[in-house]
Amino acid sequence: MSHDGVGTRPGRGSAMRAAAFLTAGVLAMPVLAGCSDPDPAGKPLAGQDIAPAARARIADGGTLRWAVDTVPETLNTFQSDADATTSRIAQATLPSMYRLDESGRPERNEAYLESAEVVETEPKQVVLYKLNQQAVWSDGREIGAADFAAQWRALSGKDSAYWTARNAGYDRIQKIERGDNDLQVRVTFARTYADWRSLFSPLYPKEVMGTPDSFNDGARQKLKVSAGPFTVRKIDRKGDEVRLARNPRWWGKPAKLSEIVLRAVPRDGRAAELAAGRLDLADVDPAAARRIAIAAPRPQGPSASASGTPLMGPDLRKLTPGQRKDKERFHGFEVRKSFEPSYTQLALNGGGDGPLADERVRRAVARALDREKLAETVLRPLGLPAEPVGSHLALAGQAAYADNSGAIGGQDTAEAQALLTDAGWVPGGPVKEKKKGEKAAGGEADKSGRKEKDSEDRKEKDSGEKKDGESKAGKKSDGDDDGTYIVGEDDKGADGQDARHLARDGMQYGGKQLSGGAPGAYAPQGTAAPAGAASRRLAKDGKALTLRFVVPDGEGSQTLRTVADRIGLMLKRVGIRTEVTKVSDESYFKDHIASGQYDLALYSWPGSAFPATDARPIYAKPVPAADGSLNVEQNYTRVGTDQVDQLFEQAVSTLDESESRSLIRKADSRIWAAAGSIPLYQRPQLTAARTDLANAGAFGFGAPVFEDMGFLEKGAKGQPAPSAS
Repeated sequence: MSHDGVGTRPGRGSAMRAAAFLTAGVLAMPVLAGCSDPDPAGKPLAGQDIAPAARARIADGGTLRWAVDTVPETLNTFQSDADATTSRIAQATLPSMYRLDESGRPERNEAYLESAEVVETEPKQVVLYKLNQQAVWSDGREIGAADFAAQWRALSGKDSAYWTARNAGYDRIQKIERGDNDLQVRVTFARTYADWRSLFSPLYPKEVMGTPDSFNDGARQKLKVSAGPFTVRKIDRKGDEVRLARNPRWWGKPAKLSEIVLRAVPRDGRAAELAAGRLDLADVDPAAARRIAIAAPRPQGPSASASGTPLMGPDLRKLTPGQRKDKERFHGFEVRKSFEPSYTQLALNGGGDGPLADERVRRAVARALDREKLAETVLRPLGLPAEPVGSHLALAGQAAYADNSGAIGGQDTAEAQALLTDAGWVPGGPVKEKKKGEKAAGGEADKSGRKEKDSEDRKEKDSGEKKDGESKAGKKSDGDDDGTYIVGEDDKGADGQDARHLARDGMQYGGKQLSGGAPGAYAPQGTAAPAGAASRRLAKDGKALTLRFVVPDGEGSQTLRTVADRIGLMLKRVGIRTEVTKVSDESYFKDHIASGQYDLALYSWPGSAFPATDARPIYAKPVPAADGSLNVEQNYTRVGTDQVDQLFEQAVSTLDESESRSLIRKADSRIWAAAGSIPLYQRPQLTAARTDLANAGAFGFGAPVFEDMGFLEKGAKGQPAPSAS
């Protein structure tokens, strides 16, 4: 899990599996069969943008300097402190039985696997793997059943000496045996497992998985044995880089690059490193992308279309002195763009006794949102399709995707107000004066919010934020000195400065009815919203309806803060006030999201190729633990139902792939109706790359093909590689 621009590092335990989920969603993918009926999954909103070129046009040799967020603490993706760089290294150096294609659908990795199929269903499910006869570890040993068995024993959850972050799927295996020869592996399941293709990706050698000591420590700092187009040559923690070298024992097409250097570079420092010639490839933020795009004034990527605005706007003829300098600095670079295989959501904390514990209030929040406008806020300036995400469990193009947002309904101000009225929130009702330090009706606050020294500091801070493109949607509430401000308390509303600012961005929050929502759908028939509801504060039992909106305050999180401001204005239209609290990036997840110290928050989940396995802990109904605490696993909204749990279990326990997809879509509809989280938009991926770098860039759904990356021969132009079809 992540929020835009801020990485999180979960700790050990069942509630700290977010990094493992991300790893699984990227590296382990099942094959799902298509169907003859019209496919509601559709196509990905944007394809890869990697400057494809045939291998014949790529030079042999060279070093690719690639920016990453961290030098990882561990190279074992199954440990709790694994991160995105751990996953990237595993993709380049270890076997993966299945990987995602450009459409976000998994495919068999022919480099390792000749075939894999269910050969028995009664009395037990048996899967037979037939391995590529050329597949060997870097020490010359064949990849085989011993490696599969060692990984199963380590990840089965039966031996607590293994410090594992996840065991989903492996805990369903009964035994692993050698088949008719050394290249065959028979896996027998104790319980039917639909997502069996998610297993053994990545696959570690038995030298890593064989004992608790080797699992816990053996692969943290180095990988002595690997089996990919590259091997780990060196991890330089002082120099903040990892060096991958071409694997001489790789049996596939030889890697074009001789070396890949993964350099840990902060996001806000990547533009400078690119300009200085110290990086060749780096994901960048929108501000840096706009600077770099000047150097290559052309349509940026295959996803650029008339529906979106180019990064630099329609007129590149009039450049400022600073832009002219950028054009010189970033000569030889371009911006490649697509969507990350992840989406940003609005999380509503339904735990405890706050207002959002009432499903009607959560639904009112959902009905107040214009998700199309929020997607436009983030994506249209980047020239990407501005379409909201319609599923919690998959993304457009993936097999399980379907737009189930109709289960909650579209934006409808009157319906949202009716829901609030039915929940007992009365416009203009009496409000008890807050005691010093007492919060509004939202979730309990903590002391980690940033304090403002004085009014001058606030003015300077606000001015700086506006320069960065972030709207100021409200002012600090009277008598409040905890780093918060109330959206809408300035009484400007739709007629004031904030509305004019939003109008400049093309944002007008009218009461447009979207498909799927019918007035009265969740409030009793005939319930009317009192006139002027939006102009008077809602109250109940002497408390005003004010929701605490927690946002990260780092420079890389400006987009999230802008989206939070837009949401605050939308909620104000139905009478809900939001109190925004900015907290440090370091404490955002651990001290607020995971601990439940928020009402509203924005963070992201990756789309999974096998949601029946990976999404279950995110939406599972919280249950009391033995010590009296509440076990929420990864369900940080604390909203869940028995029915959703049952649908997940049914989906993961059937081998009928069409039925499994249908069950997943039903579960998603129930999750929408419960309104614990509202998917907003797929996260953009902006990648700066040297113009002569081929087969690398904004990968979107597709897994990188490391052996095909490289620099074009002098004088060569990138050409599409031959299609496999």
